[in-house]
Amino acid sequence: MSMQIVLRPAGTTFDDVISVARSGARVVLSDAALTAMAAARRAVEGLAAAPEPVYGVSTGFGALAVRHIDPGLRERLQRNIVRSHAAGMGPRVEREVVRALMFLRLRTIATGHTGVRPEVAATLAAVLNAGITPVVHEYGSLGCSGDLAPLAHCALTLIGEGEAEGPDGATGPAGALLAAHGIEPVALREKEGLALLNGTDGMLGMLIMACADFGRLLTAADITAALTLEALLGTDRVLAPGLHALRPHPGLAVSAGNMRRVLAGSGLTGHHQDSAPRVQDAYSVRCAPQVAGAARDTLAHARTVAERELAAAVDNPVVLDGRVESNGNFHGAPLGYVLDFLAIAAADLGSITERRTDRLLDRNRSHGLPPFLAEDAGVDSGLMIAHYTQAALVGELKRLAVPASVDSVPTSAMQEDHVSMGWSAARKLRAALDALGRVVAVELYAATRAIELRAGLAEQGLRPGPAARAVIEAARAAGVAGAGPDRRPAPDLAAAERFVRSGDLARAAESAAGPLG
Repeated sequence: MSMQIVLRPAGTTFDDVISVARSGARVVLSDAALTAMAAARRAVEGLAAAPEPVYGVSTGFGALAVRHIDPGLRERLQRNIVRSHAAGMGPRVEREVVRALMFLRLRTIATGHTGVRPEVAATLAAVLNAGITPVVHEYGSLGCSGDLAPLAHCALTLIGEGEAEGPDGATGPAGALLAAHGIEPVALREKEGLALLNGTDGMLGMLIMACADFGRLLTAADITAALTLEALLGTDRVLAPGLHALRPHPGLAVSAGNMRRVLAGSGLTGHHQDSAPRVQDAYSVRCAPQVAGAARDTLAHARTVAERELAAAVDNPVVLDGRVESNGNFHGAPLGYVLDFLAIAAADLGSITERRTDRLLDRNRSHGLPPFLAEDAGVDSGLMIAHYTQAALVGELKRLAVPASVDSVPTSAMQEDHVSMGWSAARKLRAALDALGRVVAVELYAATRAIELRAGLAEQGLRPGPAARAVIEAARAAGVAGAGPDRRPAPDLAAAERFVRSGDLARAAESAAGPLG
């Protein structure tokens, strides 16, 4: 039986969004939500019957809001805003993003502040539950007045128009898909077309999923950093809790604690003053928890912003205490800033990860490891080009770190003269996290191989710790090859990426080290 999410006027969680977006959880509207929506609708209908123009109810939109619309044209007005705003271009947006966007718009409608009829909300829930996913395109949102074009393509499906993807993955006319699942298209009334479009739901959905993904990658990066420290015979004394208490950033304490637990019981650490004495390890090793910890604190701030947004009712105008009030809450600046901030943190985490990998491969800095971790250097190239791939990904991460939210292109005849570009920030963050996952996977590939190449030290009683041994065993079982002659590395890198993204890396480390943050 699939999971079921009950929508109430308040109380949606991150897990609810991810369950609907990624796991196909069913959505049910609570009685409290239906009551709140019905009350708001009565307020809208009262204003629709009044002679005074009310934005979104009896006027045009944006720069065209100066025109009062006669009652006989209002259904056409609402239908037309959906049709005209479905102007997206470019590649299709991922299914999980569209489902998150639809669920979050439904969540806002369920607050009772939009004035949308309960039957429209029920149709949106039915489309989600049927596994019908509107075709939404990459370009069309400026992150202000909501994610207009993406939401319009979703609303188009509700009225039986446009293209959508069925649960079998086949794309076809939305009307035919609705009919095949026994869903009647809706005829939109006053304010409903506008209310279906005017939200920050795409930005928020991508932020929530990015928070979950980045959190997993941060734990993975702590593990691979610890494995690299171990492979380089570095010191774990820099991870002592007392040192990090001197600089009480919460993320720093978590990352240092993760590394300390992964390294517990290792016989390889603490030999930095042996054959090639080092007073201190390089920054990329010694400062790993400071950088990852700062990224963790950035993520914590982003989660706070997302939680506030998840508690919001973003629409314009909104129904408030029986009144319909215009506002600017649809502006995506709060989301755009943290989406960009996370992309910056991802780029820097990727940068320090690459520097550690390079150190493992350079015989002048690897403290006894063979060049490029090759079996027979010169005949074999080892991981030389795997590092090139990682370096290319880091270059991409740096380009993706350029903020989108500092830009603004005025639109709608200068009525909408400042926009957030938050949708663009969200799209590039998803690309950045994809790249970061691959960067961490390359370090995993190199660090596990390097530890294996320290096998000769076992005769001196210097063995890797239990967590490293558990990770290496699990990685090899997952198809990540170990030390040996040259082979085509692409399959190994793909397996390493799956191992990182799936959480198998963290589970393997935790099987020996205990829970990690």
